[in-house]
Amino acid sequence: MTRFGLATVCATALLLVAAPLAHAETIFVSNEKDNTITVIDGDTMERVATIETSRRPRGIMLSPDYKELFVAAGDGDIIDVVDTKTLEIIRQLESGPDPELMDIDPEGKIIYIANEDNSMVTIMDLKGGDVLAEVPVGVEPEGMAVHPDNTLTAATSESTSMAHIIDNETFELVANVLVDSRPREAKWTKDGKELWVSSEIGGTVSVIDPSTWEITDKISFEVPGVRPEQLQPVGMDFVKDEAFIMVPLGPSNRVAVIDTKKKEVADYILVGQRPWHGEPSADGKRYYVANGLTNDMTIIDLDTMKATKSVPVGRLPWGVAVMPGKTGAQ
Repeated sequence: MTRFGLATVCATALLLVAAPLAHAETIFVSNEKDNTITVIDGDTMERVATIETSRRPRGIMLSPDYKELFVAAGDGDIIDVVDTKTLEIIRQLESGPDPELMDIDPEGKIIYIANEDNSMVTIMDLKGGDVLAEVPVGVEPEGMAVHPDNTLTAATSESTSMAHIIDNETFELVANVLVDSRPREAKWTKDGKELWVSSEIGGTVSVIDPSTWEITDKISFEVPGVRPEQLQPVGMDFVKDEAFIMVPLGPSNRVAVIDTKKKEVADYILVGQRPWHGEPSADGKRYYVANGLTNDMTIIDLDTMKATKSVPVGRLPWGVAVMPGKTGAQ
């Protein structure tokens, strides 16, 4: 064999070894009924650990440095903080009653928590756990989204059907935007020029212009053979460099794919029963969605927009978080 041929073989072998590592990630799924987090190896799609949490874990998210996983335990009135290396709960944040969703500022210093039972947003120092403010919002707050430039935070209130906008410096409300019934999640675009809000019972996704706080577009859903009341948008996640936004549609057992430029539905993907929340993979090639009634997680290929695999998790899975790299516990 020539020296060139040997080099080619060696290089190919190195690529084959390195390829799986390039996609290595850890997936966390909160299981509302089991009071656990399922930990999945992103290469093998096998369960590698189960973390016991406080009661009724729902919203989960990672710190910007991926060192900690925050778990909103609604019936425990607490946020469990998990070390992503050891997969152990290392501390708890006194979040206020019934925390559901949360968001962390880009610097990883402040956490904004929706307290569903007392119509408040609790704002806390992330490290010390000190409460910086409690902001009254509408009834049953759920969605939380910090603006990319850290000037504003959006909170949705289910029973008031509004998106509330908080000034991150003064902790005062600066706007209230009426959307359709039972808004669930809010997401800013990367440039901060649009705020997207899903309305579960209203069956729509609203696009809000933050320069005027007016709704500029509203997307609804229609699937032949599926009753309109089953098309309930819950979670939302931008994918493919924000070309699309994935919207789990609850009882319809589908995920809608919305073209973000055209502001219209491009496709519907059949998944498990009652998809709730999801998260794109670290490399942006897959979308993971938790199916609450089939106790599994569907993997969607974002190039083909097809469901490719189902992974068993715990009972009543709710939220998904994805960490690049593997945990130290594997």
